Amino acid sequence: EVQLVESGGGLVQAGGSLRLSCAASGFTFDDYAIGWFRQAPGKEREGVSCISSSDGSTYYADSVKGRFTISSDNAKNTVYLQMNSLKPEDTAVYYCAAGHNTIVVVTTTPRLYEYDYWGQGTQVTVSS
Repeated sequence: EVQLVESGGGLVQAGGSLRLSCAASGFTFDDYAIGWFRQAPGKEREGVSCISSSDGSTYYADSVKGRFTISSDNAKNTVYLQMNSLKPEDTAVYYCAAGHNTIVVVTTTPRLYEYDYWGQGTQVTVSS
């Protein structure tokens, strides 16, 4: 059974940090890119970052570039999203998703249709 399980969300003050984790199982991790998406109330789900589990190529949305860092621990089948200098506008449910490396274009914004498997989401709330 394919599983993606996010953890690490919570409530922080603006300027604070959180590290999200996405633990994957049930598929060949090294063949997939992992993307992070977020969805705020009343807004569409948007791509935040993604990483190729095979070569480590990464992408960051302009809104998070310089503040967030995505990384992959292939031995643990886990991808992390280190979020620093958090802003209230970062408040959203954050989802990780897996898409095959042959489909996902890691060098540009993650697209929903590129991803086959999704986690349940973890809430990130940033207070001002």
